[in-house]
Amino acid sequence: MAMLDDPQVFIPDLIANHARFQPLKEAVVCGEVRRNWGDFDRAISRIANALVAQGIGRGDKVAVLMGNCVEMLEAVFGIVRAGACAVPLSGLLTGPQLAGLIDDSGAVGAFATADFRARLDALDALPLGLRQGLLIAVDATPAGVATGEALSGLISGSLSGVISGSISGSWRSLADFVEGAADTQPVVNYRLDDAFNIIYSSGTTGLPKGIVQTHRARLHWAFSNAIEMGFRDTSRALTTTSLYSNGTWLMMLPVLFTGGTLVAMPSFDAGRFLALLGAERITHTFMVPSQFIMVLADPRLAQADSSRLETILCGGSPLRSDTKREVIETFGNKLTELYGFSEGFATMLKPWHPASKFDTVGTPVLGFEIRILDETGRSLPRGEIGEIASYGAGMMQGYHGKPEETAKLIWRDERGRTFIRSGDVGRLDEDGFLSILDRKKDMIISGGFNVFPSDLEQVVGEHPAVRDVTVIGVPHDRWGETALALVIAHSGSDADPAAILAWANQRLGKHQRLAGVELLVDFPRNALGKVLKRELREPYWKAAGRTL
Repeated sequence: MAMLDDPQVFIPDLIANHARFQPLKEAVVCGEVRRNWGDFDRAISRIANALVAQGIGRGDKVAVLMGNCVEMLEAVFGIVRAGACAVPLSGLLTGPQLAGLIDDSGAVGAFATADFRARLDALDALPLGLRQGLLIAVDATPAGVATGEALSGLISGSLSGVISGSISGSWRSLADFVEGAADTQPVVNYRLDDAFNIIYSSGTTGLPKGIVQTHRARLHWAFSNAIEMGFRDTSRALTTTSLYSNGTWLMMLPVLFTGGTLVAMPSFDAGRFLALLGAERITHTFMVPSQFIMVLADPRLAQADSSRLETILCGGSPLRSDTKREVIETFGNKLTELYGFSEGFATMLKPWHPASKFDTVGTPVLGFEIRILDETGRSLPRGEIGEIASYGAGMMQGYHGKPEETAKLIWRDERGRTFIRSGDVGRLDEDGFLSILDRKKDMIISGGFNVFPSDLEQVVGEHPAVRDVTVIGVPHDRWGETALALVIAHSGSDADPAAILAWANQRLGKHQRLAGVELLVDFPRNALGKVLKRELREPYWKAAGRTL
């Protein structure tokens, strides 16, 4: 007897549906480049069909080495529409690092702009897994091109065919690659457990690991965040961070999922951000704490039109309480604070949550569960401190090619479900609101006492001369380690480290007191502005002849 399908919604199909029913509506804006849904979808299909013609499909990985531009998104979704797995890589990496991650992912092809190609071309050889014919040179649409076919005129005549000057003439232009490819959807079937993408965490410790996210996980990411943050087809979302970064997808996926418009900044500038809020009628935006600090200090803030803003999302790392209050005073009660990790978990503190929960990171996002574990793996009751573990539909499939590393994260509950251990230390209160105390690896153990750097950062950050602060553990002969505050001062302030130290230690508990304060110009950060504390700690431990 004939049976109906078990129908599923997949992101490549949703994009095609938006193009079918609203082809002239803006889909993506980046700089001066604007794509309507019709052009965006056709460009995606050309790339997908060209990949399928090369035999690319389920199980294949294709790298995307591009900065923020419309073509980057077309490449990512073209790869996924072909049934393959997209591997977007960071623009902060060197040639050898890029090659290492391409090898690690098993990518067989790559879409790359000139800046990335130059780094790879400087190597003795390209990664061995890359195939001839699948090395695609992309150059973003020139500034001032406002509409039209996504690929029409994209590559100039000098870039047609093989790109000269690269290793063995390996690169071919995007125009050459898609020439003759159909602009309609290829006949490809997707499965929920197919790999959608591999995201390399630019994490705060260790080497990057490839986080494999399936179609199921990305669908959950899209619809849960769309519901939680009120996205709809009239929404216009502004992204301020790199499109290869998982955090940026908090805005990108939900707004495209619902058929709204994505406005991506080519690179972040506080003044440009403020101008775009009004000019692009922005309803949703995402920034990391360091960007909020820059925006709040910008002299153009008073003239900015943020009247259409509905949701301001902060993620990457927690906002200090003083910065959070200033954001709310400036933009109104529109701030949603997110805590999460790329492996698959998030909580949100929303504008309507009780004022008494101001210093928490809220409750789990739709579809997630949370447990707090002690050192033995026992699930702790509310109010007790331990490691945060989570479960939900947005979880990763695992670390690519690293089953042992994946296994280390797994904690099973009484039903046998696999929770992911976060490495973060937190506490659930009686109402189920989560407080983050710190990363397990950042916690300072001084004289047998646990000292959480975030507690100290809140206090030091309230000093009037302090623009930003991070606290690290450094070696101490008597206590094992002790706390050191690294401070970025406000421009023009007469910051005195000794005065800041004395001021802070008057306000800290005896076991929390700082050993010193040092002034820095900036901190090393990952793609989402999270401070790389390991890099900051390393010189102090090396100088003491000790290892981290």
